[in-house]
Amino acid sequence: MYDEMYQAKSEARSHYSALARWLESMPPNVVEEKRREADLLFHRVGITFAVYGDEQGAERLIPFDTIPRIIPQSEWTLLENGLRQRVTALNRFLHDIYHGQDILRAGVIAAEHVLTHEAFQVSMIGLDLPNDVYCHVTGIDIVRDGDGEYYVLEDNLRTPSGVSYMLENRRMMMRLFPELFQLYNVRPVEHYPQLLLEALRASAPRGVRDPIVVVLTPGQYNSAYFEHAFLAQQMGVELVEAVDLFVKDAQIYMHATSGHQRVDVIYRRIDDPYLDPLAFRPDSMLGVPGLLAVYRAGNVAIANALGTGVADDKSTYPYVPEMIRFYLGEEPILRNVPTWQLRKPEDLRYALDHLPELVVKEVQGSGGYGMLVGPAATRAEIEAFRERIRNNPANYIAQPTLALSTCPTFVEKGIAPRHLDLRPFVLCGRECKLVPGGLTRVALTEGSLVVNSSQGGGTKDTWVIA
Repeated sequence: MYDEMYQAKSEARSHYSALARWLESMPPNVVEEKRREADLLFHRVGITFAVYGDEQGAERLIPFDTIPRIIPQSEWTLLENGLRQRVTALNRFLHDIYHGQDILRAGVIAAEHVLTHEAFQVSMIGLDLPNDVYCHVTGIDIVRDGDGEYYVLEDNLRTPSGVSYMLENRRMMMRLFPELFQLYNVRPVEHYPQLLLEALRASAPRGVRDPIVVVLTPGQYNSAYFEHAFLAQQMGVELVEAVDLFVKDAQIYMHATSGHQRVDVIYRRIDDPYLDPLAFRPDSMLGVPGLLAVYRAGNVAIANALGTGVADDKSTYPYVPEMIRFYLGEEPILRNVPTWQLRKPEDLRYALDHLPELVVKEVQGSGGYGMLVGPAATRAEIEAFRERIRNNPANYIAQPTLALSTCPTFVEKGIAPRHLDLRPFVLCGRECKLVPGGLTRVALTEGSLVVNSSQGGGTKDTWVIA
């Protein structure tokens, strides 16, 4: 098991040594008091999320851990280069499948896998986008195995969330423990909203000199509504719902106190099927009638673009290394986790024979739902999942159970190691940029490998040290 902070014999790694000494000097009652203060402040600011299906419908705090995760600059440089390479290839792939389809004709990916995919948008075929960017905001989930090697676990290209927690976690640490920032040269992340706004404005329709950007939210009952409002406020743009927008003369406008104002860029946090009831789901109350026609006319930019879901499907994930080779002529800097695609008969046979050893996920699943963690499952759970797989094998992929790295975390019994991952956010406008760090998610239950907030996970501040 790779521990982020400690090497063998409980000796702190060099980049954690100052933090380890500080922890040893901190009285437990002071730490507990700071944790309670953090909870109070998060409540006061309104940093909550909702869990769909929760009968009580209560908003919850994401548990915040006050021991930061520290990444040395040398490791961050590797991650940054690998993430830029990966997102560049994913954007090239999306442009290709909606234009020349070279990768399909070359047989790198089967045409039927892409063209019959439920997220493939026929309306995007032949549509040229500014800078050929489809994924303006991408969250890539990174894990470390038992040897400390970094792997990409998942690509999130549709409406990736979590960046508001990254920013608020940093604010909280600076407020609670300013003395720690005197021990480390921590690279800043607070300029993320400005980079996001730059990426969105760079994606405006051609010829627009001073683009108007809005954040389109499904409303206050969405689980990530806090983030929608937070990012709009931080960028200094309007937070709008569908009722605030309308189409006129092949343009999008929003209602304003002075009349109406043209909108050039929509940072949408609504899934494709709900964006336009005239083009997709007619029962959608969340979308803007006529939006697709304005988009296809090139009179509004939508971030992320429609149809990006083809590229972040878990059944497409295994092909990303080949995309990098095909489009960039380079070897992948960051590796994938080995993956069995259960729509393939030989992979299905292997997975069914080794279910107790594997992690099995739905290809469209998210939030930690619809998955089996074999080593942590009961025999009954495994057999029930086996039937689900047999009924629809194409709906699943399987991966080995990685010994995810751990980091010391405050729990009820004190400080104990807990598994974690990392979600850096890549922003693409005219070029791809990142802030140094990301959202570290931690599984607070002992032994658990599921870090999602909906499954009881928490978060940590992520420090990249110069």
